Amino acid sequence: MNGFFDIPSDLQHSYIGLIGLHVREALLPVLAGLLLSLPIAQVCVRFRWLYPPVLWATTVLYAIPSLAFFVVLIDYTGLHEITVMIPLTVYSLVVLVPAIVDGVRSVPQETLAAASAMGFGPVRRYATVQLPIAAPAIIAGLRVAAVSSISLVSVGMLIGNQGALGNLLQDANLYHRPRLAVLSVVTSAVLAVLVDALLVLARRLLTPWMPGGTGGRRPVEADARPTSAALSLEDTSR
Repeated sequence: MNGFFDIPSDLQHSYIGLIGLHVREALLPVLAGLLLSLPIAQVCVRFRWLYPPVLWATTVLYAIPSLAFFVVLIDYTGLHEITVMIPLTVYSLVVLVPAIVDGVRSVPQETLAAASAMGFGPVRRYATVQLPIAAPAIIAGLRVAAVSSISLVSVGMLIGNQGALGNLLQDANLYHRPRLAVLSVVTSAVLAVLVDALLVLARRLLTPWMPGGTGGRRPVEADARPTSAALSLEDTSR
C-alpha cells in the first residue's frame, strides 16, 4: 500500500508535500480574490451604475483560457507558482463579486436605517452590519470559488511542474504509471469535498440564525429580522 503513494523524485515533493502545495496554490488565490472583491462590491453597491461594467469585466477575464494567461505572465513572473495563482485570483472575482453584491443588497433597509441612526458611517456599517448579514451568500460564493480553484490548479503542470497534484498526471504519462493519475484525481476530489465541508461548517458557526445553524433555533421570520439586527446594532454601539 505504501508503494501506491510513492512519488517520482523529479517532482521534488512527497505526497503530503504535494497536498500542501495544492492547498496553498488553490486557496491563497481565493483569499486574495475575497480581499479584492470586498471593496469592489462595496463600490458597486454604493454606485449601482458601476455594477454592470464591473460584472462584464470580470466575466471577460474569466473567459480567458488559463493557458493564455500563463503565456502572458511567464515573461513577468517566470515558471513560478505565482504564475498559476494570479489567474486563479482573477477567476475568483467573477464568483465572489456578484455573491457579495447580492448578499449586501439583501440586507433590509430598516436595518441600514437603524445603523445610520446610531451613527454608523458607510465603512463601519458595511463591515459590521451588511457583511455579517450577507455572510451566507458570501460563503456560498467562496464554496464555488474554492472548489473551482482546487480543480484548476492542476493546469499548472504545463508550466514547469507548477500544478501540485496535477503534476502526477504528467508523470503518469511519462513513466507509464496510471496509479499516479488515479492518485491525483482522487486526492483533488477529496480536497474539494473537505474544503467545501469546512466552509459549510464556517457558515453554520457564523450564521446561527440560519436553518441548520449552531444556535438550534427556528428560522427567524422575515419581518422579525430587522428588529433582531437593530438590537444587535444597539449592543455593538454600546
